Amino acid sequence: MAGQAAEWTDILPDTTLKGWTRIPIPPVEGLKPKLQWRVDPQAKALVCAGDGGHEWLRYDKELGDFVFHVEWRFTPVSPATTKYNSGVGVRLSSYGELWVQAQTGLAGGYLFGTNLSNGAIRGFNLSKEMKENRVKPAGEWNVYDVRVQGDTITLSVNGEVVNEIKGIALRRGYIGLEAEGYEITFRNLKLESLD
Repeated sequence: MAGQAAEWTDILPDTTLKGWTRIPIPPVEGLKPKLQWRVDPQAKALVCAGDGGHEWLRYDKELGDFVFHVEWRFTPVSPATTKYNSGVGVRLSSYGELWVQAQTGLAGGYLFGTNLSNGAIRGFNLSKEMKENRVKPAGEWNVYDVRVQGDTITLSVNGEVVNEIKGIALRRGYIGLEAEGYEITFRNLKLESLD
């Protein structure tokens, strides 16, 4: 994890998911009734079945500057499946209108999302600026460290910086984990405050 003497806070929810809220993507569509998130207390992991609709599981504490450490892996579907999809969200607005996502998928980790620019919400995608694809195959653990400081967000994948964006308008927001059709497990959810 970033920084040897860091003060990390473990934010893995308990089995009731207290302190976390489901937010639909897009925010106007409403939630599907099926709960697809569960905590495995033995493995100390949060599992998303990926079969209950497109949504964020949002951590309910608003954050300023921080580093978010998360480890994740997809449950393999078949050797032929290559299009796994999920994400790690930062600087989310309350209902997800504004967001930055660290993409999790076999094509690589990169930042994309929506930002406020000149009074309008505009999308961005840094997939072409990704320095290298450091994501491991489905079934193997990956480590993301997302540094959010001022107007800058930096993504490290498995120990190396692969993407960075400057000019993010929202200076406080929420973090979230994305459900998007594939089973994914998250563990070692930790925050280091930079405020």
